[in-house]
Amino acid sequence: MGFAEVQIDQVKDYWDRRPCNIRHSTQPVGTKQYFDEVEARKYFVEPHIPTFAEFPRWSEKKVLEVGCGIGTDTVNFARHGALVTSVDLSVRSLEIARQRVGVYGLEKQVRFYSANAEELSCYVPVEPYDLIYSFGVIHHTPHPESVLRELRQYTRPGTTLKIMVYHRMSWKVLWIVMTEGKGKFWSLPDLVAKNSEAQTGCPVTYAYSRREGRDLLERHGFRVRDSKVDHIFAYRIPDYVQYRYVKESYFRWMPSEVFRALERCFGWHLCLTAEA
Repeated sequence: MGFAEVQIDQVKDYWDRRPCNIRHSTQPVGTKQYFDEVEARKYFVEPHIPTFAEFPRWSEKKVLEVGCGIGTDTVNFARHGALVTSVDLSVRSLEIARQRVGVYGLEKQVRFYSANAEELSCYVPVEPYDLIYSFGVIHHTPHPESVLRELRQYTRPGTTLKIMVYHRMSWKVLWIVMTEGKGKFWSLPDLVAKNSEAQTGCPVTYAYSRREGRDLLERHGFRVRDSKVDHIFAYRIPDYVQYRYVKESYFRWMPSEVFRALERCFGWHLCLTAEA
């Protein structure tokens, strides 16, 4: 069965079982200590996110976040003064994100919607936004093209779109195919989907080349201004799940400038910035 035939409820159930980054802290879920640790761990491992999101730039601007998860980026947009509309398919993720906004006293700046992004306008009032932001989300829905069609309704001339999708020509994909797939490149789509996240068995995970990512946006009337590849996960997983940061031996002795060059060529995150 291809990804387009997957039912959206399967995707919802997957993320409800284990919202993204929910295990980034051992503190009780919902406490300030928990949320502080989740944020610190996320941006330590993925330090390119604040640079890509440009949180301070959106002060007093309207931001539509599609796929907010447990609200790490949501809170940072709001902290910097943005008026944020955050959407997620996962009810469990939204529960935690709402708690998070409350813990930091940002309720007046954020409104939440439980919604399938493929039918966004059925859930979220249509109005123009200054920024539409979606980090690591639309590649997990059966019909990403439908999401882009919906997002066009929330734009005006000059609206910025920032989207991260997974990069097929990446170190991560090579690692998945060689370690989990035993070299079975012909099974690449299924292998990537199964192993793309911390919890195995993700129902849908598309991966794009740079050209395909650009084309995805441009087919729906967005002009791509910037396309960058970033992020190679360098840490040994058995240590990482125990909250220890020990790099794999082949990265441990690599000069930082060489590692950064590798990330910019073969990173897992394809970060696209476009305008309506």
